[in-house]
Amino acid sequence: MSSTELPSVPAATVLPRVAPVRVEEGERLRSVELPGITLTVRSRPPRHEDLPPALYVHGLGGSSQNWSALMLLLDGLVDGEAVDLPGFGDSPPPDDGNYSVTGHARAVIRYLDAAGRGPVHLFGNSLGGAVATRVAAVRPDLVRTLTLVSPALPEIFVQRGAVPTGLLAVPGVAALYTRYTKGWTAEQRVRGVTALCYGDPGRVTPEGFRSAVEEMERRLRLPYFWDAMARSARGIVNAYTLGGQHGLWRQAERVLAPTLLVYGGRDQLVAFRMAQRAARAFRDSRLLTLPEAGHVAMMEYPDLVASAFRELLAGTGELPQNASGLDAGAARGGSESRSAGTGS
Repeated sequence: MSSTELPSVPAATVLPRVAPVRVEEGERLRSVELPGITLTVRSRPPRHEDLPPALYVHGLGGSSQNWSALMLLLDGLVDGEAVDLPGFGDSPPPDDGNYSVTGHARAVIRYLDAAGRGPVHLFGNSLGGAVATRVAAVRPDLVRTLTLVSPALPEIFVQRGAVPTGLLAVPGVAALYTRYTKGWTAEQRVRGVTALCYGDPGRVTPEGFRSAVEEMERRLRLPYFWDAMARSARGIVNAYTLGGQHGLWRQAERVLAPTLLVYGGRDQLVAFRMAQRAARAFRDSRLLTLPEAGHVAMMEYPDLVASAFRELLAGTGELPQNASGLDAGAARGGSESRSAGTGS
């Protein structure tokens, strides 16, 4: 992918038995083995044949489940798949232990190259937004359009809510945090994450909250959970310090694909003020601002994000001729957040 890639170093990883990952009705999971990584991919059978492919990339601490509501709304427009990045969701850690933005981007590129699905409509949230930006910059042949929801692009003055993520990148802090929070229940943890990531936590349904608690309990039993979190947080911090051609803002300027930018007015992790800078950086961009949304607009307001994506396709000539409209039932179902399984 680039000269900054780290060499692959085999690692012996023994994975424990944990509860199965939640799969929504109509979804399916499969495991894909690639050199140095094994990825879990979530998908929905498309409503029509020959729909263009799409790939969704989650944020730090998230998983492919974060895209379920949006995938449902867009399954008449694209043939969608959502990936669990290495060390997250149901994907085991990478063999080389590389959780940098470049390492995650390499995993996405390896999957797209192996699957032969490119070019795709590429979606990314937070860390996944930084990863998707890098993929679109270095491999424009793989990306039709780019949709970024609160992308983790460098900020000089970071949001106060993002400070703990930065501290998690400091060696030893993750171990201290796990000891400090040892007595916290999964429910307490989910409430904290929801309060941080949602503009209005009340949009999470009781069923969605219970599902998120079950997922949190599953993740906490994984021996590599905190290591993946800490190393990925360190990867974000390191990416913020890179300059030159590897700097994320420089790479944003290199993106050729039509880009939809989505920012929430109540985002505690990515500053709302960054929306205008991003709109200037991406050469062919349109901006959707949602004043009441937080960090995960595709979970809080999937219907609005879906409508904006459809407009992006229509405006760029990418709307499939056999595409289905967003039906009213799906839109109503998407107007409420179904899960609290968030990521940053």
